[in-house]
Amino acid sequence: MGLLSEGSPLSWEETKKLANHVREHGITQFINLYHRLKDRTGDILKWGDEVEYIIVKFDDEHRVARVSLKAQELLNKLNEKELADPDGVKSLWRPEYGAYMIEGTPGKPFGGLMAHFNLVEANMRYRREEVTELLDKDECVMSITNFPRLGAPEFTHPIYYPNPNDPNSSAKSLYFPDEAIYPGHPRFKTLTRNIRKRRGEKVAIKLKVYKDSNTKIPVEGAPEGEPDVVLLDAMGFGMGCCCLQLTFQACNINEARKLYDQLAPLCPIMLALTAASPVYRGYLTESDCRWNVISSSVDCRTEEERGLRPLRENKFRIAKSRYDSIDSYLSPEGAKYNDVPLTYDEADYKRLRDGGIDPLLAQHVAHLFIRDTVSLFSEKVHQNDEEDTDHFENIQSTNWQTMRFKPPPPNSSIGWRVEFRPCEAQISDFENAALVCFIVLLTRVILSYQLNFLTPISKVDENMQTAQKRDACRKEKFWFRKAAKKNGHINGNGVNGVEHNGAKENDESNEEELELMTVGEIFNGKADSSPGLVPLIRSYLQSMEVDPDTHCTIEQYLRFIEKRASGELVTTATWIREQVLNHPDYKHDSVVSDVINYDLLKRIKDIQEGKVIEPMLLGNGNHTKTKDSLPPALQKHLELNGCCESK
Repeated sequence: MGLLSEGSPLSWEETKKLANHVREHGITQFINLYHRLKDRTGDILKWGDEVEYIIVKFDDEHRVARVSLKAQELLNKLNEKELADPDGVKSLWRPEYGAYMIEGTPGKPFGGLMAHFNLVEANMRYRREEVTELLDKDECVMSITNFPRLGAPEFTHPIYYPNPNDPNSSAKSLYFPDEAIYPGHPRFKTLTRNIRKRRGEKVAIKLKVYKDSNTKIPVEGAPEGEPDVVLLDAMGFGMGCCCLQLTFQACNINEARKLYDQLAPLCPIMLALTAASPVYRGYLTESDCRWNVISSSVDCRTEEERGLRPLRENKFRIAKSRYDSIDSYLSPEGAKYNDVPLTYDEADYKRLRDGGIDPLLAQHVAHLFIRDTVSLFSEKVHQNDEEDTDHFENIQSTNWQTMRFKPPPPNSSIGWRVEFRPCEAQISDFENAALVCFIVLLTRVILSYQLNFLTPISKVDENMQTAQKRDACRKEKFWFRKAAKKNGHINGNGVNGVEHNGAKENDESNEEELELMTVGEIFNGKADSSPGLVPLIRSYLQSMEVDPDTHCTIEQYLRFIEKRASGELVTTATWIREQVLNHPDYKHDSVVSDVINYDLLKRIKDIQEGKVIEPMLLGNGNHTKTKDSLPPALQKHLELNGCCESK
């Protein structure tokens, strides 16, 4: 969720008055941080995943499943181990937006050894077991992207009802009660309130309903003039979703910028591959993914900024929500693909340039800082800009984009990092581990083979919308490079003299480099166009020393991804649709009833526990050789050479 500062939250009126203060000092803090750490080099590969989970409570007598609002209680117990032995724990636990959500990560990052890939799934399994031990018998921890009946009547345990007329309500939602927001940290309700107040109205998340033979139009609660829309009206509908994220440490700032750029075009492709959320507020929709839902759920732009009214009170028309895909590349090779004009304050950009920041990075930071702070604590208003970075992180951490470029924290052993953010959470530890290992391996291939996946930003934006369509993984095509070889002449700050977004028309050759491809062709290859991501990884692995168990595990992951990409296995979203449409209680009205929801989640519970094999999702089952620790001989070698397993 980002920066969790401790302290007393300011009201929106107080926060608004300090917006320019935060902006001015945040930019100063970034300039100072950059000059302290720009020459830092030699950091080794470290990486780790973040899996978000939902706690579900089953009422077997009435065949009802609800989200269990016990995240704070669970976190108090889960964090006892970390408090007692910070360096010895195998997992770390943090709050998320929902009072029914928790986030788990490995206790320490994984490292650059091939054998580390064999630890991921076992660690994910450990995390799930660790939470399960603390749950009641009728509860389950689930790595599902969205609870299908979130916002439907009585979806929480204990049952709470929305009270939009309560003057103290943060969300003022017709469907999502404030009690479903995590109560243990003021950030979450503060963000909810301030985003609504800055926008000037409640957020409006609009999804087309899946029209079946008996679907009632207008949909209950549909906005005026949009009868076929499922309306969601609170931040919780987006930030109450779960995802799978991944962070890697680069050896220096240039490598981090390169990985940021090269992975950005893959974000929509991975979103389509991991699609897992077709049901919202108890309705089947035409969307398979959470992305636009979250984007709209934190869209604090005013009517002026959205282009609905002339600019009077605000400075800019802003094209996107603060949660969306990236708007510009950071590496010199990526400059000519920055074909969408970038909005930023010229004065902020000039300050960054005068402070010694190169044009591409300066415009990136200036663009982040067109946003106002939406959460500020009284204890954090006045800071030492030479040492502190909270004002920078305040804005950075509330620009939720597909990729995040992360400078090292002050006074830390942590280096320059890149965060990969598009993937939806999958049902099983096997699936989540497969995706994590695939993405990390792909970063190694990109760097080793000097691959180039750069695609014009406008096409990446187009791909992001395509990725969310129903069954996009099997039915849609995406803009992708025909060849992944290194390309482009670098001349200092840009390519062919291009430094700024929109500063020069995109070369016609950019179009010639691209082709519309299916997900299967991108991952598995297409003759004369694309070598395929999976074959590239296999080629890379042939040159590496890999122990037999790790090789077995990685190969199972690659086969799974091959089959998912080709359509032989379906996405979680497609599988959920099939479960709903074929349920005996389904009335062809697009409604996911309590009984359908209960049976669906019970089936998911059995899949994640390995009690049933679901051929559409996982084929005939997967039995990796994942382990809790490195092979003894390798561990001993590391210890003799003064190395830690994953530090």
